[in-house]
Amino acid sequence: MRTVSKIYPAESNPIGNLITYRALPTRSIDYVDPFLFLNHHGPQIYPKNNTGLPFGPHPHRGMETVTFILDGDISHKDSGGHESIIHAGGVQWMTAGSGLIHAEVSSDDFKKNGGKLEILQLWINLPARSKMTTPFYKGFEKNDIPSITLDDGKVNVNLIAGSWNYKKAAFESGIGVHLNTIYFQPGGRITIPVAQAHNIFFYVIRGVLHVTNTDIPALNLATFNHDGNEVTITAKEESILLFGHAQPLQEPVVAQGPFVMNTEQEIKEAYRDYQLGKFGSWDH
Repeated sequence: MRTVSKIYPAESNPIGNLITYRALPTRSIDYVDPFLFLNHHGPQIYPKNNTGLPFGPHPHRGMETVTFILDGDISHKDSGGHESIIHAGGVQWMTAGSGLIHAEVSSDDFKKNGGKLEILQLWINLPARSKMTTPFYKGFEKNDIPSITLDDGKVNVNLIAGSWNYKKAAFESGIGVHLNTIYFQPGGRITIPVAQAHNIFFYVIRGVLHVTNTDIPALNLATFNHDGNEVTITAKEESILLFGHAQPLQEPVVAQGPFVMNTEQEIKEAYRDYQLGKFGSWDH
């Protein structure tokens, strides 16, 4: 059974009037290879006639973003020609690869009417061999994401990436990442098989979860020892967990702003290519 090695509180890092908790990186942890970055926005309630999310056009290269919409919506647009509005319960997956420009803002409907908002964005590293892959985007609404119910209905697992007992998830990661959002009723219990060599990504969005004699409350990230091949989780109250695992890449990570590469020279090249317009044009 895998045991918890350490618990890291997310740090409050508001962006204007947007409540934000940064779980990765923080002053106490850089990343959990290959998981690089996690921002937790909200929960909060936006009034009518609001300005919505502040993430206007900006570039990325060398990594992937996975965005989980718990409440509210996101209107996505990128220089690869992709556009969509994804609502509560949906997920967006974007592979920045060789580079693109994207914007993540609120829909006109949300800005007009307001409402609840809670969104998480996770960055996943790409290996050196895939840093310059062709960019990709796909958004799925809640009803398009496979799920399974366990423990007499007390646990619901959304299959975001990878598979579960041979049932395929919504997305397929090029580096074999498994990702789930797991909803627990009080007392809900689940055992998840995880290869001993894999790093585990474990962030409690709401509630309190119990793992191997350790309670992990909301807004905390847990890391795990490589001392077993499964994890047993029990909910002490109604809870939501962002759970993932993957083989670590064990490659140099050089991150600067929106770019994640392996060397400082590659970062300089990313900025140069962006300035030269190689990330595509942005049609306002």
